[in-house]
Amino acid sequence: MRAIRTGAVVAALAVSAALTLAACSGDRSPAAGPSAGGPSAGGSSPASTGASGSPAGAAAQWPMYHGTPDRAGVSAAMPPAAGAPRRVRSLRLDGAVYASPIVVGGLTIVATENDTVYAFDQFYAQVWRRSLGKPSPSEERQCGDIDPLGITGTPVYDASTDKVYLVAEHGGAVRHELYALDPRTGSVAWSKSVDLPGVSARDMQQRGALAVAGGKVWVSYGAQAGDCGDYKGRVVGVPLDGGDGVVFYSPPTERGGGIWNPNGPTVTADGHLLVVSANGAGFPGDAYDHTNTVLELDASARLVDSFAPEDWARNNQGDVGLGSQGVALIGDTWAVLGGKSGPVYVLRQGHLGGIDGQVDVRNVCRSFGGAAVSGSVVYLPCTDGVRAVRVDDAGKLHVLWHADQAITGSPVIGGGRVWVLDTRGGVLHGLDPNSGKSLGQVDVGEANRFSTPAIAGADVIVGTLTGIAVVRTS
Repeated sequence: MRAIRTGAVVAALAVSAALTLAACSGDRSPAAGPSAGGPSAGGSSPASTGASGSPAGAAAQWPMYHGTPDRAGVSAAMPPAAGAPRRVRSLRLDGAVYASPIVVGGLTIVATENDTVYAFDQFYAQVWRRSLGKPSPSEERQCGDIDPLGITGTPVYDASTDKVYLVAEHGGAVRHELYALDPRTGSVAWSKSVDLPGVSARDMQQRGALAVAGGKVWVSYGAQAGDCGDYKGRVVGVPLDGGDGVVFYSPPTERGGGIWNPNGPTVTADGHLLVVSANGAGFPGDAYDHTNTVLELDASARLVDSFAPEDWARNNQGDVGLGSQGVALIGDTWAVLGGKSGPVYVLRQGHLGGIDGQVDVRNVCRSFGGAAVSGSVVYLPCTDGVRAVRVDDAGKLHVLWHADQAITGSPVIGGGRVWVLDTRGGVLHGLDPNSGKSLGQVDVGEANRFSTPAIAGADVIVGTLTGIAVVRTS
């Protein structure tokens, strides 16, 4: 058994607030980047509705999915929520927004399924727009539920390189390209294919949020909705300068094991990655193939540790079990996750336990997306309403409350509220973290089922099926 780890990757990856805000509110025209497909800047500003208001704070930062490498989803800088939340902006963009917005140096950066990236200033006026190419239409793929398919995984910003990294799926000869962008201008510093041999690029989907750890940007892959074709779960690590030394891990299964949930890799205090593989080819009676499994990878993509439920093979057979929720961390002691079936597991960081090695398990809910964590409480994105669960000092799980069944999005925390969507109804709720009661709600527009907000100052920024909505909370 390895010792429990300590350290702080959050500090190592903290975002510099020294980015200079672009002064103009119109499009810029930086030189085209080197990638195939001819990235371009310019175009008309997005349609905007809503009242003017004070900007998000210049120091507000949300540089990746749920704000920090551990995916906790907490803004300590958000002022206390006061009064009814109100929508102050609705921006119609050129495609649906599945990725979470990120906030870097006062700029809100948003990627669409039309392979376009936008940046908006503190007043949500457009600063730049970058088209990276043409997305893949549905007729190019055997299955799937996003049309067209462009940028789905949430981008990540790295302070050491001062770059925003994202993956765009391009049509024609379907391919996945990793881009490094200048956050001030949208210019392309470099791009690199992240389609490696052994699978069909058209059958792979890049839905998971990107992460930075160990001098690499990490990209996870699963299948299209429907699990069709020649795919295999994969995590690819690319050096931050785009150079040689690409590494990857795939579960040793004949097919499947998609690492698809939108949370993407969760980064531990010592820089390891925790990812979750879904159903694979190993059925009852077959050898364990590390599918339906929590996988711990080091900075070289080597498997360090793992956990699988006792019934992993039966879960594979029924396409249930793990895979749909990312790993939530409580300090450097516990790891918590649910999945597609109902059980929620507590694992020990540093010793995940192997097969059937959980510290605790309770049948709580089916959980899809990314959780939020405050202290010892985890807020789970359950399909019948968000749950709050507490893990005690012995690693035992306690259910605290259950929100309204329509409130199923992936939550974030700030200003004394848990901010979470009713994605079908297109409503953002601010929940009381102690009871789960909605203390305020506002229409934002329909969002994809995995949509999770970003927080910038007093603003909650939500990706929708038509663009973004901005909600002011105080």
